[in-house]
Amino acid sequence: MSQDSLPAPVLTIDGPSGSGKGTVARQVADQLGWHLLDSGALYRLVAFAAQKGGIPLDDEAANARIAEHLDVRFGADPEGEEQIWLEGAEVSADIRTERAGDGASQVAALPRVRAALVARQRAFARAPGLVADGRDMGTVIFPEAGLKIFLTASADERAKRRYKQLKDKGLGANLAALSQEIAERDRRDANRTIAPLRPADDALVIDSTSMSIDAVVARVLELAAARFPAK
Repeated sequence: MSQDSLPAPVLTIDGPSGSGKGTVARQVADQLGWHLLDSGALYRLVAFAAQKGGIPLDDEAANARIAEHLDVRFGADPEGEEQIWLEGAEVSADIRTERAGDGASQVAALPRVRAALVARQRAFARAPGLVADGRDMGTVIFPEAGLKIFLTASADERAKRRYKQLKDKGLGANLAALSQEIAERDRRDANRTIAPLRPADDALVIDSTSMSIDAVVARVLELAAARFPAK
């Protein structure tokens, strides 16, 4: 299959936690005027709903039911910041906590949860184009995407970025604990039996350890211009 089999151009950005893929994907989508899929948010929503309902994160059947019936809506506030509603309640901040992120990594390892979210993710591909951010966008969800990016950075750098992000939001954070959590999440994501975290065979790998967000965005836009020439 090729990009021509998709209803619209698709650019995937995969990578580990803290690599900057979410920020890069948002800015690239904005610059291109394309739709954005934050696939990680869907898994965070499943984990958040399970935690809120007292459901164990290893209960595959219960979490799959949550995934199948998620009442979710994505949007933005007047300043362009993301807004996410779950069952009519605004939960953007709730699902960006470390607890929700760790929970997302756990439920993402459940095959029935992943299966429940596949069709929902693929439905985001519509004109004029889609930037899809996640961990298996280029390998599983959109294997025929026209451009696949795998964005990475050293574990130490990713922990420092997350630490700064939490501090900037006025939240408490411990750098050593963050480093340990990121290492554990990397291990779990890379070793799960379904859709393990890895670059697609035809992905372009960008190591952002010593790059600014602006530099990464510029590089991705350069690649997109070459791969998706204006008609």
